[in-house]
Amino acid sequence: MDKLNRIGLPAVIIVMAVFIIGAKSAVNIGYGEAGVVFKTFGGGVVTDEPPLGEGFRLIAPWNKVFIYNVKQQEVFESKMQVLSSNGLDINLDVSVLYQPKYDELGKLHQTKGTNYLDVVIVPSIRAVARSVVGKYTPEQLYSTKRDAIQSEIYDELKVGVGSQHVQINAVLVRDVTLPNTIKEAIERKLSQEQQSLEYEFRLITAEKEAEKVRIEAQGKADANKILNSSLTTNVLRDKGIEATAKLAESPNSKVIVIGSGKDGLPIILGNQ
Repeated sequence: MDKLNRIGLPAVIIVMAVFIIGAKSAVNIGYGEAGVVFKTFGGGVVTDEPPLGEGFRLIAPWNKVFIYNVKQQEVFESKMQVLSSNGLDINLDVSVLYQPKYDELGKLHQTKGTNYLDVVIVPSIRAVARSVVGKYTPEQLYSTKRDAIQSEIYDELKVGVGSQHVQINAVLVRDVTLPNTIKEAIERKLSQEQQSLEYEFRLITAEKEAEKVRIEAQGKADANKILNSSLTTNVLRDKGIEATAKLAESPNSKVIVIGSGKDGLPIILGNQ
């Protein structure tokens, strides 16, 4: 019995030790995740090797693995208070699609840590949004420049955040909220401009119609002038003789010639 105890107790201890070591050595990295290894006795964060990919991984029990979501993610900044070029308060709703740069994940962990969203991305969004919106008037923000603002925020954010091991995929300006008094004034101005454009269009259309009528009238006048100049006395006499001959040949007509009319043409009386 004592011999069994002497054999069994160490075996149990060994099994437990193996279990504990195995538990500390095994790491399961899920879908869309990657792991950064921290070597306790080997230089700290591993930055010169790719991060650990998805699946079941074994590491030295004295090392640590920090899991990162490397899929595309979205951060939504609602009602950011920014100033227009003339100092008016503007509220901006912006969504940013981002993800950590996979090959630079070790450097991201070493320099920023797992809370890089709050350390890098959110402050950059706010700073860039204020810088870009400050270039425009409320009227431009409300009407014509929203796409330009979105593009500028994306370009500046991509450069600034990209150097900090984060990739910016898209920026969406979802809403620009102006003070009610400014919004109403802008809407009135835009409405007046639209009415002015419509009136100008009607004037141009009327002018074109008048020009069309004038050209048509001139064409008819020119045609009549040419026709009148071609109708000489001899031509009219020949046409009259031709018409008289055709009328006389008609079986349904009775023709009476009673003398000579103007220009030597006969005066014709007839009935059917």
